[in-house]
Amino acid sequence: MFSNFQVIPKLPAINLDETLSHFEKALGFTLVSRYPEYLIMKNGTTELHFFEFKELDPLTNYSMIYIRVPSGIEELYHKLEKAGASMHPNGKLEMKPWGIKEFAILDPNHTLLTFGQKV
Repeated sequence: MFSNFQVIPKLPAINLDETLSHFEKALGFTLVSRYPEYLIMKNGTTELHFFEFKELDPLTNYSMIYIRVPSGIEELYHKLEKAGASMHPNGKLEMKPWGIKEFAILDPNHTLLTFGQKV
């Protein structure tokens, strides 16, 4: 029933310009659409939407997304590290007990982005 659906996260952003810059420079996303209080960005088949939420306290933001990587997770990790992405303190690249190699970063709004590759 859901096989033809596409899931697109809608994430809070304190500052849309800062969020746009971060996702372009550190993660290689491109801008699809920009509205006064809304952004749509894309990288390959991954699409993210951001809504302005100036009152968001980043330390209480529990937004999270999981991005499945088909291959090359080590290269992606080193690329993001070199680009200055904010690595989560407990998010170093490692093999998890469930058979997935993962790492995690934080965006400027403290949204947790976990990247995982089945090995």
